[in-house]
Amino acid sequence: MLNKLQAIRIFLRVAENNSFSRAASSLNLSNAVVTRYVALLEAHLNARLVNRTTRSVSLTEAGRAYARGCQQLLELLDSMESAVTEEAGEPTGTLKVAAAASFSLAALAPLLHRYRMRHPKVKLDVTLLHQSVDLVEDGFDVGIVASWQVNGSTLVKRPLLSVRPIAVASAAYIERHGAPTSLEQLASHSFLAPSRDMHGTEWSFASADGREETLNLDSVCRVNSMIMLRQMVLADMGLAILPEDYVVGDIADGVLMRVLEQYRVTNGLKELSLVYPGRRHVSAKVRTFVDFTVEYFRRGFSPVARGPT
Repeated sequence: MLNKLQAIRIFLRVAENNSFSRAASSLNLSNAVVTRYVALLEAHLNARLVNRTTRSVSLTEAGRAYARGCQQLLELLDSMESAVTEEAGEPTGTLKVAAAASFSLAALAPLLHRYRMRHPKVKLDVTLLHQSVDLVEDGFDVGIVASWQVNGSTLVKRPLLSVRPIAVASAAYIERHGAPTSLEQLASHSFLAPSRDMHGTEWSFASADGREETLNLDSVCRVNSMIMLRQMVLADMGLAILPEDYVVGDIADGVLMRVLEQYRVTNGLKELSLVYPGRRHVSAKVRTFVDFTVEYFRRGFSPVARGPT
């Protein structure tokens, strides 16, 4: 049984890497050992799991189905181990984390590092999101995401932070095209926008006296990443509305400038939340990660100090 479980783990690593040699390297085993384990597994099942050529490795249809089942089996095993060790307060297993890519590139690594320092027996499997997902169906344990990125009515949601949006342009762009001084002038500028699933075409602005106006802004470019949107503004392509924490360092350095400061963007507030399936019994790895992350943000964590890269 132990050898069979080892064979399954090795087979899954081959499937993940599409390579015997890369799987062997990641497992600190020889190519011969990895090849033999997969061959023994195929002999046991009397089925070919892997297509082998001199240049590539791919799964057969049976291999893909078996890999899905094996992954579920190992996740169940991890869950069982977590349940057994929960009384001792020591979480184990693999935690599958989905995280907003624009946030993650800037600040997720320190959070994960600190969590693993406290709980070293938990392994992390992190997926960066540029689109929405079904957290439960896609097999994630937790998500650090914007509200638009997750589906599922049974999710528990823990707000982490809100980031105020501001309109900015590069100093070079303003030098060439001037800065808009009124909302009406926005139509004559190159407006850069997030993708439609992140924000529609309507933007609402409130003046100092509380009057609000909504504009339908036609963009010259849309992108599904706030990180890339910031890069396009830095490349002098146009002006954009970005989370303030993403550009505070750029503004301090003088490479970006605020525009239309007399207005407040009222429908672009970016909220980041921690979400996880609302199961009756939450595993130790999920519970400790939730508690740690909420406390991490409660202490005043700022996701971006000098702008993400």
